[in-house]
This record gives sequence, structure tokens and C-alpha cells, in this order.
Amino acid sequence: MTDDPAELELLYRNRFARQSEMRQDLWEVLCRDFFQRWVPESSTVLDIAAGSCEFINNITARRKLAVDLNPDLVHKAGPDVEATITRSDAMDHLADQSVDRVFISNFFEHVPREVIMSTLVEVRRVLRPDGKLLVLQPNVRYCARDYWMFFDHITPVDDRALIEAFAAADFDVELNIPRFLPYTTKSRLPSGPRLVSLYLKVPLAWKVMGAQAFMVGAPRPA
Repeated sequence: MTDDPAELELLYRNRFARQSEMRQDLWEVLCRDFFQRWVPESSTVLDIAAGSCEFINNITARRKLAVDLNPDLVHKAGPDVEATITRSDAMDHLADQSVDRVFISNFFEHVPREVIMSTLVEVRRVLRPDGKLLVLQPNVRYCARDYWMFFDHITPVDDRALIEAFAAADFDVELNIPRFLPYTTKSRLPSGPRLVSLYLKVPLAWKVMGAQAFMVGAPRPA
């Protein structure tokens, strides 16, 4: 995975250029019908590796923060989002215990194991003691055949490994859904807001179509 901001901008612009409207509709429903239950409207929420900002732009919170190495972040972030170009494990602009919720989506597969761990340690630093870490992550157990379809995937991760990483960074796992969303927006997730909303209400469908894990962690008491 490159650390060069210009290369990142080009890579993701090419990958998502034709999907932006569809992804926006998808994330509007995902935030409204699922993720919002984990994010109090009075909270400060941080989106790490925010990319095109689909999550942070659609979630409701008192203060919304986004970080990414891709300089295009500042153009994708909504007017109510504080966007910062920085590494996920070097968020020096954020004070200790200043964030209520941290969201990370489809990121750990792009970085080596040491960056996964250093990111989790940094998240532990910025989270308040009663905060929550929310991770949406391709689960290689259920998408191994297509896991390497993207050139920048370098680390295979499944929910069991993620549980170990959480523990090593002093997080307790409060919720683990090994199969939640399909692997990509190009896969079998029903299209259209109504069908996506229906999918979220039928956990049985997750067990058939899901290839991404959703995990919620909490900092262990000191």
C-alpha cells in the first residue's frame, strides 16, 4: 500500500469514479438504518481512512472528524466535517480521550500488520473510556476467492484475527458479526435504498450474502 498522497488520490479516483452516486445512496441507508444506533447524536465521531466520506457525511453527530492520507479527502468531506490529511496512527491533532466513537471501514486489508496495530493503539489513545470502536472489514474467511481482486490489498484479515488484534490493543469485543455486508458494492447487495433497508432487517440474508465482518470494541478499563 502506497503512502504517497498523489498515488492514493489517483488510485481511488479511478476505482470509484463511476460508483460515487450509487455508494452515496448505499451509505445513506446504512447509516440511517444501522450504524446510527451505535453513534449518539450528541457524540464526537471520528472516521479513520475516511476515503470518499460516505460514512461521516451521512452519520448524525455533534462533531464529525475525518482523517485520511488521500488529499482528495478535503473535497469529499461535507461542510460539517473536520477533515485532516494524516496517517491513521499519527493523529497528533487529536487530544487524548477526546472522541466518543471511531469508525474504520475497509482499511486494514490495505496496510501491513504493524500499521493495523499502531492504528488500534492510536484509537485507544483518542477514545474516551466509555467510547466505542466500530470496524467494518472484509472477512477473508468468506471472500477468499475475490480478496485479492484489488491491487492494493496486502494483508488478509478475518474476524478471528481482528479479535486478537483488539485484545492486543486493550479492547474488549462487545459485538462480532462475522457475516454482515457483501464483499463489495459490485457484489450481490440489493440495489436501491428500499432493498438495502430490507436487507438490513433480515439477518438471515447476512449469513448467506455477507462477506464483511462488523465488530464493536470498547477500551478495557485501566
